[in-house]
Amino acid sequence: MIAPVSVPLKPRTYMAVLVVLGISHLLNDLIQSLIPAIYPIIRESYRLDFQQIGLITLTFQIAGSLLQPLVGFYTDRRPAPYSPVMGMVFTLSGLAGLAYASSYELILCAVALIGVGSSIFHPEATRMARYAAGGRQGLAQGIFQVGGQAGGALGPVSAAFVIVPMGQPSLAWFTAAAMAAMLLLTWIGGQQGTISRHFMELRTSASAQASDLPRHGTATIAIGLGVLTLLMFSKNAYGESFRSFYTFYLIERFGLSIPSAQMMLFIFLLASAAGALIGGIVGDRIGRYRVIWISVIGPLPLTLLLPYADLLWTGILTVSINLIMASAFASILIYAMELLPNRIGLVGGLFYGLNFGLGGIAAAILGGMADSYGIEAVYGFCSFLPIAGLLTWFLPRLDEERHRIAMRGKPELPLRGVA
Repeated sequence: MIAPVSVPLKPRTYMAVLVVLGISHLLNDLIQSLIPAIYPIIRESYRLDFQQIGLITLTFQIAGSLLQPLVGFYTDRRPAPYSPVMGMVFTLSGLAGLAYASSYELILCAVALIGVGSSIFHPEATRMARYAAGGRQGLAQGIFQVGGQAGGALGPVSAAFVIVPMGQPSLAWFTAAAMAAMLLLTWIGGQQGTISRHFMELRTSASAQASDLPRHGTATIAIGLGVLTLLMFSKNAYGESFRSFYTFYLIERFGLSIPSAQMMLFIFLLASAAGALIGGIVGDRIGRYRVIWISVIGPLPLTLLLPYADLLWTGILTVSINLIMASAFASILIYAMELLPNRIGLVGGLFYGLNFGLGGIAAAILGGMADSYGIEAVYGFCSFLPIAGLLTWFLPRLDEERHRIAMRGKPELPLRGVA
């Protein structure tokens, strides 16, 4: 008798699903980005100081961070393909509330609802991007991230051309974006059964063992997650100085109008979209570890120059800084998924939650600093934050970890593109 030969399944990349996920992420983050985009308007209307502006960001981002790990932990055990649709219901409600909020307290309640919606959206959407990636995890996360970053970049444009001329109630027009996202996410939920079955079949095949079944020691996981968290904090603190306060910096230092400052912020955020996609693609080729090194420590010379630049060079430097820095997130997220390959939802919720929570804490701190020492002092302080990128030295090399396991007689197949 001839023994049957098992043919490994070929990983399939569901490009249509990835593109729709990217568009959904764009719509979700477009709505989120309207919050900091209207800060110059509501600061004048409600006579807010910088610390109160920072507290709005903190409220939104804490609401968007606390639930995400819990949602991810739950959906790891009980997948909920339509949960992002429910999350978008919260987002829509918060956006409508923000459009007609008549007090600072109502603004805080509205942004909290938008944060809750985002916390429900991200974990399951991240899982779907992972499932639909096939063997191209960097590309998949790059597409997903470029959607979110592009949506974030559209917020200042929307503020400059719609909200500033029309006023705060014009935010209600953007509920159409939430409704469109609900339709797209409903379609994606219907696709999850087929894609997740294919993903699970891959995990039992020879081709998937190389990329989805690594096991690492408790110390390796703890050190890896700790270092990644610290890197995320330094990265998000610097990024939040731009998302929340860049327009004020440009208005105060260079005398720009609100629409002109919003367009500068748009260009800055557009660089995030390009950086996220480039970082994901390059990470598939040269490894996550190298991309993290380049993207976190690489902007340091540019950030040190920024506080002393004129308007032209401020634009050039900020685009260059964000292009490099934004390339880190996809690699950080995939690196964390390789540390905990059976907890995709938890990792997605944890790191998107960190992205929100750490950014919110940074915004509150920087807002208080701006009130006490001036907005320009904030950028002088933040210029040193990329030094924290040296912590990448302590990030475990996963390929070396697998080699040590193999030497102890515990076979482990190689993992492509991690280090």
